[in-house]
Amino acid sequence: MDPYLEDPAFWEDFHRRFITGIADSLLEILPGGYDARIDERVRLVESEQGSVGVRLPDVSINRTTDMGYAPAAAERQTVATLEPVSIPMLTFEEHRDVWIEIVHLPERHLVTAIEVFSPSNKTGNEAAAYHAKRISLYARHVNLVEIDLLRAGQRLSFALPLPAGDYYAFVTRGRHRSADVYAWKLRDPLPMIPVPLKSPDPDVQLDLAAIFRGTFERGRYRRQLRYDRPLRPPISSEDEVWAAQIAGAAQ
Repeated sequence: MDPYLEDPAFWEDFHRRFITGIADSLLEILPGGYDARIDERVRLVESEQGSVGVRLPDVSINRTTDMGYAPAAAERQTVATLEPVSIPMLTFEEHRDVWIEIVHLPERHLVTAIEVFSPSNKTGNEAAAYHAKRISLYARHVNLVEIDLLRAGQRLSFALPLPAGDYYAFVTRGRHRSADVYAWKLRDPLPMIPVPLKSPDPDVQLDLAAIFRGTFERGRYRRQLRYDRPLRPPISSEDEVWAAQIAGAAQ
């Protein structure tokens, strides 16, 4: 994994290409009777740019009596005027959630969902929304494969602490009450992970390293990533040496 891909300027493009690579790989290895397709949902989310100032103009109301009543002649001379309060509209950002669904044919029953985390899955209200989606999939006994290639943001929470790692893959089988957790470090190669299907069909194996290499080369990221900038989140001094070698090779 190249940690410089976490730069927001490049992550969204890589995220989409990587998901496409996973879907293409699945179509090559899935047995007959299965299909894999990319699904997408577009949401409008309130912008987090902060509060916007409200302008309060002067308000002027003319009244002729304490009871708000005046003779007709006076009413023609004193008209109540009220200045509006100018309040900006809320601003929204368009968010696109993209994931992979494996369905069983011919009824196209959803068997497995595959999620590759984006920053929105791991921060603030969006993390809560994703958690609700996970619960919905569990309730339907859908297999769930979650791939976290982002060091920043909140990790998924479980009854026990996660094993040490910079990156994770979580495989949850529909009717099980536990997840298989795959953890690896920054300098480790991406692993093979199982993708469960409908019982009694065996798992298929997803080669994350091969998919990453293909995605990285097709996207020509080595020519574009900003290797001259500090990594965020920061890394250990040992990993800094390794990252410097990556940066040097890219120049």
